[in-house]
Amino acid sequence: MKALFTRFVHDDQGQDLIEYALLGSFVSLAAYFGADTLGTALDDWLVAVATEVDDAAAAVAVIP
Repeated sequence: MKALFTRFVHDDQGQDLIEYALLGSFVSLAAYFGADTLGTALDDWLVAVATEVDDAAAAVAVIP
C-alpha cells in the first residue's frame, strides 16, 4: 500500500492537462470581463452621442 501511495504522489502525468485547463480558464475569464467592460463603455459613449444628436436636431428644428 505504501508503494502505491508513493507512486501516486510522484506521478505527474496529468499535470500538463490541468495547467492548460487553468490557463484557458483565466484567459476566458479575462476576455469575458474585458468584453463586459468594453461593452459598458461603448454603450455609455453611444448614449452620449445620441444625446448630442438629439440636442442638435432640436436646435435646428427651432431655427425658422
